[in-house]
Amino acid sequence: MKNSFEYSLDNKRYHTWNYHLMNKFGEKVFKVSLNAGFTCPNIDGTKGYGGCIYCSDAGSGDFAGNPCDSVLEQFEKVKLKMHKKWEKAKYIPYFQAHTNTYAPVEVLKEKFEPVLAQDGVVGLSIATRADCLCDDVIEYLCDLSKRTYLIVELGLQTIFDKTGELINRCHTYKEFLDGYKKLTDRGINVCVHLIIGLPGEDKKMILKSVKEVAKLKPHAVKLHLLHILKGTRLAKMYEDNEFRALTREEYVDIIVDALEILPKETIIQRLTGDGAKDSLIAPLWSLKKFCVLNEIDKEMVRRNSYQGCKCTE
Repeated sequence: MKNSFEYSLDNKRYHTWNYHLMNKFGEKVFKVSLNAGFTCPNIDGTKGYGGCIYCSDAGSGDFAGNPCDSVLEQFEKVKLKMHKKWEKAKYIPYFQAHTNTYAPVEVLKEKFEPVLAQDGVVGLSIATRADCLCDDVIEYLCDLSKRTYLIVELGLQTIFDKTGELINRCHTYKEFLDGYKKLTDRGINVCVHLIIGLPGEDKKMILKSVKEVAKLKPHAVKLHLLHILKGTRLAKMYEDNEFRALTREEYVDIIVDALEILPKETIIQRLTGDGAKDSLIAPLWSLKKFCVLNEIDKEMVRRNSYQGCKCTE
């Protein structure tokens, strides 16, 4: 069956990140993941301690650069690794680990500006929390967005505050909405991050989060499978049988349902995630990332569905 989805270069029936970048820049672009050494308000005691229960010590930056290196050193090292896969490409530095607006603007400039000035850099991606967007930070982000292709990635994870308390998120859904509005009111691109399979959440709850995000019509979305990593508080809960991990079949079913709900214009930056082999406890099926993505493609073909086919205004 021919793929008639308008935001596609291949067999994908959803709006892929690769399609967007190729369409925007006319060539391959990849992210260069960096660790700028920031922390989070739910780690340092401002709002809580220990961080989110699923985060490793790397703070969701397990594949980012080494924080012992300068940001520029990290950029060069990670870039060279990525070039082994793609010989010719441009770059989007991705400040991934922890909360990357949780510092004075002067510090943010020290981290962001040097990499932004590197040859081949066409944009900037900054992962943060919605409650770490004070007015002067917003002003700086607005300035960046006028100078480059900027995406601010906001970790929502779930709309349910009860789940947020369980995972030690230490901010509410209302705080997320407030932060989201601050950014979008200034024309700043936002990528919303949701985690699929959090403890205590069933399929109905997960899709409710997706539906609420769909109403926001974000620039981009990341849907990330919950990884249970060694040494985390989540791992202890899993070992104590307080919840179970999703099966691959359950995950694929939820993801396709989610894609059908999300607006077709919203870029899908991620549909699963990478767990480090030496630290991943479950679900081990997630290590076969391309198999998971292929199963999602096959299920969309089986249903003859496309991203946004069940999206309502």
